[in-house]
Amino acid sequence: MTQSTKDHWNKIYQNKKIDEVSWFQEKPMISLELIRKLSQNKKAAIIDVGGGDSLLIDYLLDEDYLDITVLDISKEAIRKAKERLGDKAHKIKWVVSDILDFKSEKPFDIWHDRACFHFITSKNDTIKYVEKVDKFLNAKGAIIMGVFSKMGPEKCSGIPIIQYSENQISLLFEPKFKKISSTYHEHITPFDTSQNFIFCHLKKR
Repeated sequence: MTQSTKDHWNKIYQNKKIDEVSWFQEKPMISLELIRKLSQNKKAAIIDVGGGDSLLIDYLLDEDYLDITVLDISKEAIRKAKERLGDKAHKIKWVVSDILDFKSEKPFDIWHDRACFHFITSKNDTIKYVEKVDKFLNAKGAIIMGVFSKMGPEKCSGIPIIQYSENQISLLFEPKFKKISSTYHEHITPFDTSQNFIFCHLKKR
């Protein structure tokens, strides 16, 4: 992504409170339920891609997960999340990076992405993302992917996105991954508008 993209997201997080952005969730129930289902091992290595200032990490810490990485392109999002967590912030590994540039010294057990992947609109970058997941997810790893569905918005934060169907997600990640389940979710924004998501659980073959 370009510097202007980074500047865009930094400006949003500088100027808006946590509950003043459309993607805010007071409690990310679908993500939490899937993570609980996929791993009862509290030492499971979890990465939240595009996690920003999401409250997901707060709940994961409350449930005693011990190995959490949060990646976001916005340094301002990471700064605000650290400030919110206070003394708990040291329990998280923070990474400020474009996901397409991300490198990891270790594999992950769970790759969680809610509302980051659908911003990747280039075919080559989409392929690069899938290769990145394959490289940094362990042999028994799982993906939790939440993106705008075909019934969802065509833009977010003024930026065009790609809407996905269940079948499109499956095809993109084949043959390395197998889709295990999917569910649709109607996200109600803080502005009382609706955004339709599809959440897919995929497992490494």
